[in-house]
Amino acid sequence: MPESDRTQVLESGAYKEERSVSYQFGRKVSSLPWRWLAISVFVLSNVLNFLDRQLLAAVAPTLRQTFHLSNTQYGALVSAFSFAYALMTPFAGLFVDRVGLNAGVVTAIAMWSAASISTGMVSTFGGLLITRASLGLGEACALPILSKANASYMRPSEWGLANAAGSVTVTIGSIAAPLLVALVAPRYGWRSVFVISGSLGLLWIMLWRFTAWRIPTRTEPAATRSLVPLPIMLRDRRLLRVAVAYALVMTVFILWLNWTTVYLVQEHHLTQTAANRYFAWIPPIFGTLGGLFSGWLAFQWIRRGADALKARIRICILCAPLFVITAFIPYLHSASLAIGAVAVSLFACQSVISSLNVIPLDLFGPGRAAFSMSLLACAYSLMQTFVSPLIGASVDHFGFSAVCTAVAVLPLLGVGILRGAVK
Repeated sequence: MPESDRTQVLESGAYKEERSVSYQFGRKVSSLPWRWLAISVFVLSNVLNFLDRQLLAAVAPTLRQTFHLSNTQYGALVSAFSFAYALMTPFAGLFVDRVGLNAGVVTAIAMWSAASISTGMVSTFGGLLITRASLGLGEACALPILSKANASYMRPSEWGLANAAGSVTVTIGSIAAPLLVALVAPRYGWRSVFVISGSLGLLWIMLWRFTAWRIPTRTEPAATRSLVPLPIMLRDRRLLRVAVAYALVMTVFILWLNWTTVYLVQEHHLTQTAANRYFAWIPPIFGTLGGLFSGWLAFQWIRRGADALKARIRICILCAPLFVITAFIPYLHSASLAIGAVAVSLFACQSVISSLNVIPLDLFGPGRAAFSMSLLACAYSLMQTFVSPLIGASVDHFGFSAVCTAVAVLPLLGVGILRGAVK
């Protein structure tokens, strides 16, 4: 396609028209609470997503003892999830764009809830690999679904705010996982927490069916149905820059959401229960604050007339220097100081990620919301697939110092690559 035609598709039509319309439930959405109710229920689904995902990290010391696992084998469990997630995510995005939110979310949550329950029933390392891969297949739809809900119910100026609300899911799920393990596992065993988590997902399906039945059907504008052709999206270098930046920044997320409990037990000699109860749930709170800060700042700048894409990239550049603190965490001899530094690291990560999650909507519009988000999630999962075993092997042989230094540098490289997307 000629460059002029390509530019016309990207800069007019679907997205430009979409920015000028109001979604309707027979009247203006802005006069009704339905869109916020819908987003809230989808946010809850992503809370369960991260709860299921983070339980493995919270019980990692027990699993290593029960199954006689090395850190490298534990990293392989994380990679099994990530590899399946990465393979399925692009297809999941196309699936959600094709069948819509209702069918997509019910199918996905049923799959990952069954996988979570099955995790509590396996008795071999191979069984754990299979259930974690199955969980990855189901959760591949999670971020595309949340992006699609954001694009479907919110106005473009609110995309950053709604995505920031979605970042709360990381915090709540990540807090709930160690607390659930600390409260339930000592009395009922580690297997029970996976069964409880999976059962909550099945209950959510009932909640959404009940809620969706009461939310009036949205009258979808023609702009939403006008899709940017996939070949144009996939050839757009801006999307490639955003995907690479996303993967590099998410190395911070990979490290602390999968290894915080292990780090506290190994480096500060805490018990698993003490690490989860007093420390591991704190950094995700600051991660949420980072996401909210990013969404609020973008909303303010865009409302004052700033270009949306430039505003989000400016936020990424503003937060990037905070990543440097990650390199100094292994040298902090107090668990309290270390967890504070981890909190700053996750604040920076979620501030940048919250902006990156919305940039594909700025570029390609709501019609491709699920698919464009799925490409970012795929990039992140591929990164996690290869990085997690490397983290495990590095921790086994060199400790956390080398890992933290590398993770401090990679996000800075990602933000540098991202700057080219504004051109």
